[in-house]
Amino acid sequence: MFRQANAAVIRWVGVAGLIALFAGLTLASAMPALAMPSATAAGQVQVPLQKQELTIRGTLRDGSVPIEGVRITASSTTGFSAEATTDKNGRWVIVVPEKGTYEVLLDVATLPADKPLSEGEANPRIVEFATSSNMGVIFKVGENAAAVTRSFGSILAERTVAGLSFGLLLALTAVGLSLVFGTTGLTNFAHGEMVTFGAVATFALSAWGFPLWAALVVAVLLGGALGWLQDWGLWKPLRHRGSALVPMMIVSIGLALAMRYIILFFFGGTTEQLPSAQSPILDVLGVSISRNTLVSLAVSLVVIIVVALLLLKTRFGKATRAVADNPALAAASGIDVDRVIRMVWVVGSMLAALGGILWAYYRPGVAFNMGQQILLMIFAGVTLGGLGTVFGALIGSVLVGLMVEISTIWLEADLKYVGALAVMILVLLFKPQGLLGRRERVG
Repeated sequence: MFRQANAAVIRWVGVAGLIALFAGLTLASAMPALAMPSATAAGQVQVPLQKQELTIRGTLRDGSVPIEGVRITASSTTGFSAEATTDKNGRWVIVVPEKGTYEVLLDVATLPADKPLSEGEANPRIVEFATSSNMGVIFKVGENAAAVTRSFGSILAERTVAGLSFGLLLALTAVGLSLVFGTTGLTNFAHGEMVTFGAVATFALSAWGFPLWAALVVAVLLGGALGWLQDWGLWKPLRHRGSALVPMMIVSIGLALAMRYIILFFFGGTTEQLPSAQSPILDVLGVSISRNTLVSLAVSLVVIIVVALLLLKTRFGKATRAVADNPALAAASGIDVDRVIRMVWVVGSMLAALGGILWAYYRPGVAFNMGQQILLMIFAGVTLGGLGTVFGALIGSVLVGLMVEISTIWLEADLKYVGALAVMILVLLFKPQGLLGRRERVG
């Protein structure tokens, strides 16, 4: 009994350490906001970073061509007025002091002569803050926003490349979620917060002065450490007590809420940028794509290939597949099931942290609820591919990414995630095992 009591104390100390690690990184990520001056666009009013909680921002392009040097002004009835000038990538940001209604005016006199404001485009615009801390405003310029000069084929090619990048990003996080489900049967709703953790840790380490490459590597390793601590302090004890999957799923929901609001408490509700978040637009084989999107696509592809080889060619991969197929038989064959599951948590958490970093560059920005925003997309990819199948999660995530981005050709950008969620519902109705999943009898 004394030994069991000691084990319980040690375990709860570990859980407390997990929370302290998480809170420490989020607090560290918030500290630069209290000490560092803001980096503003040319012509923008200089405001200390601690007051940069509310922003109005946008990108001014004629098709894929950014327009530099255009003046944007935001004003309110309270007497506030500020302006920003678009940079070389066409981006502009205006910081506002409080939530309310603002009038955003584009100075047409600063537009190039050959790129007028599109016919019928509203100017000024009225922006009203609700729950978001960042409001986007897009002005269409040029001849019908370049619809005349760009063919449907070129637009489709750009959306396809963006969809592949987003789909592979989803696949990174979905593979980790699918590995955990396959080996433990747990649907982990806290997986989205592991995505957030990767981005927050990178921001904190960069603020501490780490070079970007070192911050990325250490953040991914910290994600793996947090996954190890979660399994050691929480999931393994619940498994050994014989806890049912539904109560464990409810625990994961509670853990997700706890982690999310720890970040909100220390990090705040603002959206912060990682280093090099603003990237130039490249022309690759006639397709316009941002450098960050291209790098994200390449990194995701390489990591997924490495994970696939790990699962197919190594003893760990074979042991993981054995545990997923039949944990009791795997244990009888001499496989340390707990050790395999622990390593699955580490690998899955590292993939989630890396996915969070890429997601921060894709959005762009680091926010306390970014993992919550992407979690439904991850579930959609896993459900479409087949629960518990790693390669199914990969295929399903890529299909979801393509669907989300290509749908913006016809749908408003705010509706692009609706199609993916509709597909998830249809899959659950007509093919609940997914594309590569196995049909199983329940009961």
